Amino acid sequence: EAQLVESGGGLVQAGGSLRLSCAASESLEFSFDDYAIGWFRQAPGKEREAVGCIRQSDGRTYYADSVKGRFTVSSDSAKNTVYLEMTSLKPEDTAVYFCAADISVSETSWRYQRGYDYWGRGTQVTVSQ
Repeated sequence: EAQLVESGGGLVQAGGSLRLSCAASESLEFSFDDYAIGWFRQAPGKEREAVGCIRQSDGRTYYADSVKGRFTVSSDSAKNTVYLEMTSLKPEDTAVYFCAADISVSETSWRYQRGYDYWGRGTQVTVSQ
């Protein structure tokens, strides 16, 4: 059962932008802002991969090389929401995007899905030529 919910996906042309949001749909074991929130994506026929992460305790962010400079992860503690701002989108960014919560991440661990305790069901992002 998903404790997080993603929103903001849709269809966009290459070069365009989208902003995804991630919020808790149910109470988590700790406060939402105690968690690091990771973003992952899964394209058809491919494995799910890490995209970016924010460690809300200190604001530290991490990104996959494929999105560095184009995607930004941020948080709004007042709204208990984490965002994934995606710019200069490419057709290869087409995927279902998931957010997940992990109470503790590091520069080496944030990519590993099994460390995340809570997941959303995902939101579809489609980038057309």
